[in-house]
Formats: sequence, C-alpha cells, structure tokens
Amino acid sequence: MYDVFITKASTYLPNEPVSNDDMETYLGLVNDTPSKARALILRNNKIRTRYYALDKNGKPTHTNAQITAKAVEGLFDENFSKEDMELLSCGTTSADQIQPSHASMVHGELNLGKSIEINTSMGLCNSGMNAFNYAFLSVKAGVKQNAVCVGSERFSSWMTADKFNHEAENLKLLEERPIIAFKREFLRWMLSDGAGAFLLENKPRENSTSLKVEFIDFYSYAHEIEACMYSGCEKQEDGSLQSWADYPSDEWLKQSIFALKQDTKLLDEYILVKGAESLRASFDKHQLDPEKIDHVLAHISSGYFKEGLKEEFAKKGMDFPWEKWYYNLSEVGNIGAGSIFIALEELMNSGTLKKGEKVLLCVPESGRFAYSCALLTVC
Repeated sequence: MYDVFITKASTYLPNEPVSNDDMETYLGLVNDTPSKARALILRNNKIRTRYYALDKNGKPTHTNAQITAKAVEGLFDENFSKEDMELLSCGTTSADQIQPSHASMVHGELNLGKSIEINTSMGLCNSGMNAFNYAFLSVKAGVKQNAVCVGSERFSSWMTADKFNHEAENLKLLEERPIIAFKREFLRWMLSDGAGAFLLENKPRENSTSLKVEFIDFYSYAHEIEACMYSGCEKQEDGSLQSWADYPSDEWLKQSIFALKQDTKLLDEYILVKGAESLRASFDKHQLDPEKIDHVLAHISSGYFKEGLKEEFAKKGMDFPWEKWYYNLSEVGNIGAGSIFIALEELMNSGTLKKGEKVLLCVPESGRFAYSCALLTVC
C-alpha cells in the first residue's frame, strides 16, 4: 500500500460572480412574477455571490462537462501534463445527460489523445467525495501512480424559470395560486455552478504544499430516514419515492418532476445531528484528538447551519474554536459536489498552511442523509 498525496488543486468558476439582486436576471421570473420567497431564503443562507454557466438571457454558456474539464486543465503544468494522467474520477449531481456517464463526457472534452480509466460517481454532495475516494484507493493500492478527481455542478440550467412555468400554468387551470411549491423553489436560490479538481500522486511534490490523505470515511442513514432531497421522482404520503418513469409524460412538466426538491422539515431535524454522530464515529475509529485538528472545512448548504453545526460537534466532544473553521460559501455559493474541492483549493493555495497541520473535511448529503469526512496532513 502506498501513501497518497494531493499535490495540486484547481478550481473553475464560470463567468462573473452574480449578486443576489441579479439572480432573477439570469434565472428568470416564474409566471413573470418576482419571487416572494427569494429574499427570505437568501437572508438565511447568507450567500452574497455565486457563479452561473448562463448569460443574462438565461442561455447556457458551458456544459457541466466543460466546467469540469476546465478545472482539470488547471492541474496541468511542467510537473504533470495531460499525457501523464492515468485515471479520471468525476462526481456530480447535475450531469448533462442520463447517459453516457459524466466522466466519459469530460474525457472527451479534455482531448487527451489516449485511453484512460474513468469513473463516475452520481448522487448529491457526497458524489464528489465518492469520486475522491475512488481515486485515493486506486493510488493507495498501487493500481495507479496518479489520479485526477473532480467535484462539479451545473445547477443553473435546472433552475431557470421555463422549467417551472408549466407547473404554474397547471395551477392556474386548477384555479389555485400559481406559485410553485416551496420544496421546489427553495433550491432555486441555494445552488450554483463550478468545479474543483485534485491531483493525487504517490509522492509529495517538492518545494510546494502537498496534503497527505490519511483516510476517507462514509456513513449512510438511509436505513433510518426517508429521502429529504430528490429529483426525477415525487415523494408519496408514506415517504416512498415514485419514479419519473412511472408517471405519464405530460405530468413531468405539470408537476416539475425533474426539479430538485427539498423536504426542509426533515433537513432541519436530521442534517446536523447525524453529521455530528458520523464525525464522532470517525474520531473514535481513528482515535483522533479534536484538539490536534488545525483546520475544519465543513460543506454547508446554507449559512443558516453554521452556528448549529459547531454546537452539535461540541455536544459530541469536538468543540473546534471558530478560528479553525474555513468557509467560502458566501463568496462562491453552494456548488454541491464541488464545494469541498473549491474550499480546499482556496485554503491549499492561500499560503497559510504549515507543515504537519491537520485538515479535516466534512461533507453532509441530505438526499437520504449520508456523510463523509477525510483527514489530511500538510507536507
């Protein structure tokens, strides 16, 4: 078994930052009416700017595969060329198509001129960490000498007004208020676009910052809790999900079946508690001392959870002082599977890390409540 190091990290954020006031310029108005929920959601999530792969007319400027490829290209330099890449592992929630796989499309965008191994991890926020883990284990086992892993999203095209106008029109016909359900609208003001990439190698890079990957752990609570965040289906009264394939095609638009939805009551009840429970399990498993952690990077979907997460960790004996926490949510937004990559890239290239420091990554996924964490050592 080999040691594994993140030797370089790269980020790609499409176009210019979009302010809160300009969001509906890009995403459009549902039913030609400004959202009443937007201001409340933005006040709670504390995101000030984000990035969209859209122009001001709501037209796409990049695919997810193109955003991902741009992040990967940022890893190429005099020490690592595209010809050197042995494995490409990609995680996303928002692939451009159901098939072919996302990694296949990214491989095509990169024009490597050769065949490589690819892996696609699909899901929600943990899909990026799943892609990271596949790359980590491949290098650790000696199957590959290097691997590139990426977390990316292109949520903006899922959130444009035209995706919801059919539902609003249907509500009009039913003589109901033409306002889309909060579980659908909530995520319009939460999610955005971008990608982050890591280069993993079996040796640290000289004269630059490398991060040794100590472990990556995963925990799922689907055996206890029903789905909270979902798409391509509709939740039934018993908590089960009915697939898009089991609906008549004319219902796909009327009910916004393919829209991302969030059960905010379930989110509030479980997301922090289970996050602390899973992290405590990892600390016990690896016999870690919370006081020895120097930097805590926790992906949160909203600033609303920031204080609560710290409190829940503290209840489990992991009381990390505020000066150890690192967040960039308010500046880059919630990029789902890409968020933890983008935060770590920013910290890694900040020039503030010191040799021997411990960096903790924590990623929650509210889909059906799954969590991951990783420990890194600065080299």
